[in-house]
Amino acid sequence: MDVVQERIDRFLDDRRPALRGIADDLSPFAAFSSDLLRGGKRFRALFCYWGWRSVAGRDAGFDPLGAPVDQRSLDAVMTASVGLEFFHAAALVHDDIMDNSDTRRGLPAAHRRFEGLHRDGGWLGSPVGFGTSSALLMGDLLLAWSDEQISEAFDSLESRAAARAARREFNRMRTEVTVGQYLDILEENAWRSVPDAELLPRAQRVIVYKSAKYSVEAPLTIGAAMAGGTEHDLEALRGFGLPLGIAYQLRDDLLGVFGDPEVTGKPAGDDLREGKRTVLVATARRTLPAGAVRLLDELLGDPDLDDDQIGVLQATLRESGAVEAVERSIAEQVEHAVQALDGADLAPSARTQLARLAETVTKRTY
Repeated sequence: MDVVQERIDRFLDDRRPALRGIADDLSPFAAFSSDLLRGGKRFRALFCYWGWRSVAGRDAGFDPLGAPVDQRSLDAVMTASVGLEFFHAAALVHDDIMDNSDTRRGLPAAHRRFEGLHRDGGWLGSPVGFGTSSALLMGDLLLAWSDEQISEAFDSLESRAAARAARREFNRMRTEVTVGQYLDILEENAWRSVPDAELLPRAQRVIVYKSAKYSVEAPLTIGAAMAGGTEHDLEALRGFGLPLGIAYQLRDDLLGVFGDPEVTGKPAGDDLREGKRTVLVATARRTLPAGAVRLLDELLGDPDLDDDQIGVLQATLRESGAVEAVERSIAEQVEHAVQALDGADLAPSARTQLARLAETVTKRTY
C-alpha cells in the first residue's frame, strides 16, 4: 500500500504551510503525525479497498487485480482509505494517553514526545500536564484531518446514494469505537464490582466495539457502500468482517502480553502493566485456583512490574490454559469469517484476497 503512504505524506506536506503560517511552534504537530503515520500495517486501508473491489469488481465484470474501469471511484476509495488511517492514528494517540503508554511503534508515544519538548525547553508548569494536553489536541487535529479526507472522498462519488450510505457506515464506526474505548477503561476500573461470571462476556463486548467492528467490519462496509453495494452486500461483508475482527483483536491481546518488542513496538507485557481486562485474562481467571487468581489480580495493572513479575504473570496465564483457549477461538473465528465468504455475491478475486487477509491479520507471531 505504498500509494497510501504517498497520499499521507502529500496531505501532511500540504498542511505544513498552514501550520507554519499560524506559528512555527506548531511544527511538532506535523512532525509527530508524520512519524506516527509512517508505521502500521494498513489493514483498515486494505479492507476499505477490498470492500470496494468486492462490489465494483463484480458489477463491472473485470479482473479486480487489473486496470480499474472507474478511476474517479478508485481515487475516492483511496482518499477514504487514507482518511481511515488518520482516524486510526488519532485513536492511537488518545488510547496511549488513557493507557499511560510510553511507546508506540518503537517511538515515544505522542504525549511523551510533547513532555520531552517541555523538559528540553525548561518551560513553566508540569511536563506531564503539557504532554497530555498537547497530545489530546494532536489527536483531535488528526480526527479533523480524517474527516476532511472522508468528506472529500464521499463528495467526489457520482452517486449521492452511495455517498450517504458510506457516510452512515463511517458515522456508525466513530460512535462504536468511541463507546468501545469507554467500555475498555470501564472494565479496567470497575471489574471488582462485577460478578466473576460476567467478566468474560464483558471482555468480549469490548473486543466487538473497541476493535472488531472498527478494524475490519467498518472499513469493509465503507468501501462496499462507496461502490454502491446493497444492504445484502454489506451484510455479507459484516458476516466476514465481525468474526475476523474478533480474531484480529484476540491476536493483539496475545501480542500485548507475549509479544516481542521488536515486532510490536511496545515493551513486553505492556498490557499487563496497563491492567487490560482482556478475554485472555477473563478466561484464565475461570480456571486458575483461588491463590493464583489473587496473585493475578494483585499484580495486573501495576505500572512498576519488573521483568520477573511479568514472567510470573505470563507463566500463570499459560498454565491456566487460557492461551490455548484463545488460540482455538482465533481459529474458530477465522473459520466463521472464511465460511461467510462462501457463496457471497462478491467479486471472485476480492473473495480470494479477503481470505488471504484473514490469514495475514491473525497469523502475526509473538
